[in-house]
Amino acid sequence: MSALPSSPHTPEIATKLPAVGTTIFTVMSALAAEKNAVNLGQGFPDFNCDPKLLEDVTAAMAAGHNQYPPMPGIAALREAIARKISALYGHAYSAADEITVTAGATQAIITAILAVVRAGDEVIVLEPCYDSYVPNIELAGGRVVRVPLVPGTFRPDFDKIAAALTPRTRAIIVNTPHNPSATVWTAAEMRKLEELLAPTDVLVIADEVYEHMVYDGAQHESVARFPGLAARSFIVSSFGKTYHVTGWKVGFVAAPTPLMAEFRKVHQFNVFTVNTPMQHALAQYMAEPGPYLELPAFYQRKRDLFAAGLAQKTRFRLLRSEGSYFQCVDISAVSDLSEAEFCLWLTREIGVAAIPLSAFYGNGFDQRVVRFCFAKKDETLMAALDRLARL
Repeated sequence: MSALPSSPHTPEIATKLPAVGTTIFTVMSALAAEKNAVNLGQGFPDFNCDPKLLEDVTAAMAAGHNQYPPMPGIAALREAIARKISALYGHAYSAADEITVTAGATQAIITAILAVVRAGDEVIVLEPCYDSYVPNIELAGGRVVRVPLVPGTFRPDFDKIAAALTPRTRAIIVNTPHNPSATVWTAAEMRKLEELLAPTDVLVIADEVYEHMVYDGAQHESVARFPGLAARSFIVSSFGKTYHVTGWKVGFVAAPTPLMAEFRKVHQFNVFTVNTPMQHALAQYMAEPGPYLELPAFYQRKRDLFAAGLAQKTRFRLLRSEGSYFQCVDISAVSDLSEAEFCLWLTREIGVAAIPLSAFYGNGFDQRVVRFCFAKKDETLMAALDRLARL
């Protein structure tokens, strides 16, 4: 018998994601904590949810809802989701076969990608884009095809999207309201996408997590509103964003039965099912639509408070925030630093954390724009504005 090695040995492995390091959100939040900065970087509220929702969770746990729920989610919650989509967007999804509750939107997106993307398939992402899209595609063995949104306006460039479509294109990821730019697709743009994809078999993964944060009287143009898109789309949304409970990590996906059947095959083996008492509480809470119907006014007031302060106290040029809970600003009049360098300096020296838009581009494209999150208490926003006035 050979002797054991003198010290334990950890085998080396070849990484599946060689380009992935620590995310910008982790970096900036850690630096904000270290420097005691006001964190307007990472996108989460610093206020609590409705106490009624917490009471509903407590009641669900006390009622014994603490074991595995059905794999696709409890029936009451799936039925509530289907009713909401029908009421808001006019499309009827089967609660039994076309709605699945997920462990947040991030899990929903990777599950959809793993379900439909095979090795060598191309997936179009519109940059700047949320940072999970590209690694998800690479883990599925797909090839990322990056198409830039129009710099400055961040509107879709359909000529470039059309040029990117090939026989190998499997899917396109569309995000509206958009993170990070806060733009919202119009009905005309959605119809243009519907028309462009009509002669193809390209699928759509529609990231609609900010669906209830659309401002100035506009409406969210869900792919569910457009039959040609709904028939080929996975719609992803988030209870965490809607009800101020991002740490619960509960979301959902809606898709036609054939697509959902494939989605559930992956879902049952990468998460199986989702927190039971939270599902019961959310089903109960959704009986009253007021909280999500009133959300645009709630966040528009915060947007306006923050934007007015920026306009009065700083030399930033504000980009229009049409939706989401982000405000982007052009830093050209304030600093000659790159976006990333400016955000580090701003956190260390001014005490306010922001996120560079260059972090949302594969090539680090720098257009002198950074993103603030205004999903914060008024006093948090005012504290940030007082610090930013020093610029």
